[in-house]
Amino acid sequence: MTSTDTDGADELDAVTLEIVRNQLEGIADEMGSVLIRGAYSPNIKERQDCSTALFDSTGRLVAQAEHIPVHLGAMPAAVDAVLDHDPEPGDVFVLNDPFTGGTHLPDVTMVSPIASGEGDGVGDANASPEDAIVGYAVSRAHHADVGGMTPGSMPAGAREIHQEGLRLPPTRLVAGGEIDERVMALVLANVRNPRERRADLRAQIAANRRGGERLRALLDDHGRDRLLAAFDAVIDYSCDRMTDEIADLPDGTYAASDVLEGDGVTDENVPIEVAVEIDGEEATVDFAGTADQVPGNLNAPLAVAKSAVYFVLRCVTDPEIPPNAGCYDPTSIVAPERSLLNPEPPAAVVGGNVETSQRVTDVTFAALAEAAPDVVPAAGQGTMNNLVVGSRGDVGNGGNGTDEGFTYYETIGGGAGARPDGDGMDGVQVGMTNTLNTPVEALEDAYPLRVERYALRPDSGGRGRYRGGLGIERAVTLGVDASVSLLTERRRVAPRGIAGGEDGACGENLIDGEVVSAKTTREVAAGTTVIVWTPGGGGHGDPDERDPEPIEHDRQDGKTS
Repeated sequence: MTSTDTDGADELDAVTLEIVRNQLEGIADEMGSVLIRGAYSPNIKERQDCSTALFDSTGRLVAQAEHIPVHLGAMPAAVDAVLDHDPEPGDVFVLNDPFTGGTHLPDVTMVSPIASGEGDGVGDANASPEDAIVGYAVSRAHHADVGGMTPGSMPAGAREIHQEGLRLPPTRLVAGGEIDERVMALVLANVRNPRERRADLRAQIAANRRGGERLRALLDDHGRDRLLAAFDAVIDYSCDRMTDEIADLPDGTYAASDVLEGDGVTDENVPIEVAVEIDGEEATVDFAGTADQVPGNLNAPLAVAKSAVYFVLRCVTDPEIPPNAGCYDPTSIVAPERSLLNPEPPAAVVGGNVETSQRVTDVTFAALAEAAPDVVPAAGQGTMNNLVVGSRGDVGNGGNGTDEGFTYYETIGGGAGARPDGDGMDGVQVGMTNTLNTPVEALEDAYPLRVERYALRPDSGGRGRYRGGLGIERAVTLGVDASVSLLTERRRVAPRGIAGGEDGACGENLIDGEVVSAKTTREVAAGTTVIVWTPGGGGHGDPDERDPEPIEHDRQDGKTS
């Protein structure tokens, strides 16, 4: 298997190709492990709100870890943005600008060129200038604060991106293998919790470095030409698989519409419309009819909308197709300029990444339900239930003696939609997020917060032949004065059932017993309790066709209970 032959690119066989594909995906997985183990913030080390991937020298996605869908589908835009800045071996670029390759400001992306020479230090510092770049290691992580008008950088009432935090176009954070401390100082001067931010940024750099080390090892094993040929081959393979899957869908145009429940400035519904055209081996997804960009923060960069569409098409076709640029080639996605899904600066966008992406997922699934009725589930909870609690620096960070304050960020699970052949899952992340929860013990250790209740919501899943998954109740009491921000959805428009199934239950947000709107930012006193009831999933099929609940048996004597 090991070879330094550089003239055997055309000798790749199916077995070798499968081995190399798994090696590449293994590198992306290992990068993710390094990032999670090296991070300081609970948001990354516990919730694992981060993603890692490998790209080729032209910016095509080659391999990714199975992390956060909304991160991964939008990553190619970040690499394209860095390619415009003449990256060199030894560089690491940092960016978060949603209008230049990012998604929303808390998601900070690192892009590191990988050259074929020996690497050392932070980047590929020892690669000689004549060594051509063969690929890029990329990591993206949600940082619990990047500045802006409220702790946590997710203000419900933001009207422009400048209120949401520090905005970074592609910037060299590392040059020649050395961190540019001037750039690092600039970033840290504009965020809360700078020590935590520095540690998390360095964890991303370490993850990218590991990707470079492992990819260079593959170059040594396979030879440059053979490995680059493998890049092309795995992408072509995924493209062929996806075109075959799309061709199996019936030709036609399938439409659906849905709404968002206000944009944080007003409570007026914001419509999203989609038409999915299947034409042979190609799919065109058109969002004409979707609302113009809004004053509030639910605007979503086109890359975010693309992420949602790619996710749905992978679910509706074959999720086992290797996820890379080839999966995306057969699909065209368009949205009108200056619309909700293709806004222009200085539009506020922080909620677009987390909430609008979920509704794009819902509406695209709904459109394809007619084309793939045996696959498409009922609507899941359709929201990430974003809860942000943070102080402004006048208290210690969970008792650690610092004066930086704290920022706690959580996306809370809910009900998954019922499937054509089974109940929806209870209390899980659905759609465009794939994070874990913050364990109660870790949350209470890191922050001046106390979890009063964390449980499933009975009867919140929609009835059907198969019922929707149950939502969650999460109740948290603050130990200090703090700012609370909630960015949520499905508080008045329920997750839809399908094929005769009933809708799931709506969610609800309460602050000290008072029901508050889906998008809320409020300053509260110590002792305040915030309760989030998350939505249940929709049901699938006629409830009258549901099988009776199975009889439970005692495992020891077999008696019915």
